[in-house]
Amino acid sequence: MLSARGLTVRYPGAESPALADVDLDVLCGELVALTGPNGSGKTTLVRAILGLVKPAHGDALVDGRSARAWDRRELARAVGVVTQREEVLFPLRVREMVMMGRYAHLGALGAEREVDRVAVHDALARCDVADLADRRVDTLSGGEWQRVRVARALAQEPRALVLDEPTASLDVRHEMEIFELVRKLATSGLAALVVTHQLNLASRYAERVLLLDQGRVAALGPPLEVLTREIVSGTFRWPTTVALGHDGAPQVTPLRPGDHLAATFPTPGHGR
Repeated sequence: MLSARGLTVRYPGAESPALADVDLDVLCGELVALTGPNGSGKTTLVRAILGLVKPAHGDALVDGRSARAWDRRELARAVGVVTQREEVLFPLRVREMVMMGRYAHLGALGAEREVDRVAVHDALARCDVADLADRRVDTLSGGEWQRVRVARALAQEPRALVLDEPTASLDVRHEMEIFELVRKLATSGLAALVVTHQLNLASRYAERVLLLDQGRVAALGPPLEVLTREIVSGTFRWPTTVALGHDGAPQVTPLRPGDHLAATFPTPGHGR
């Protein structure tokens, strides 16, 4: 559903490309976690997949068609996006906020139809926020607000979801709730691409992890293959240890400077 083919992006004046020869496929029914150090190219990859930046080489595809060839309203019907940051400018009710996800489906007059109200009702229910429908969005907790934003994306009735740091600034419970929700949505058939710095959550919930480093693919595959001590320590330039959790997923622990294992962490590029 979402693809990159030899994708290279270079910004004007930059000494090196923001992305270099990146390949990726996100299938329907699959959750792929996109991670890497700050400045590794994660946001650029997402923008390219959404057709917002022009590749220097290669292409980004949505449902087999170049992302930049899509009409924006048509693309909004295919891909729902939850951005990292969003300020609440108007004290809308939750139902009104989620109805904004129907913009790409509304007719010329923008009048709500029964099909739009049904789509909003279903999105609220799938995100477990139906009981908040009449609340003002400026009264919501961080976790509730994120669920409402996912519901707004689902109201678009997309075939793919792209979420940029959906658990930023959330506590442990709400981090888990968001990943549980996205996992459930992927299981229902959506293609889900989640940008995250939470390596341990990516390990537990994603079928595959794409790890970027300086615009290049450091590793791509199942968490057990990607989140190894050699790859993680080398990519993030910081010593780590990796152990299997109770569910068999690798769990990464950063080491403190001076820990006896710190001296053994691999140099960047080792173990890839």
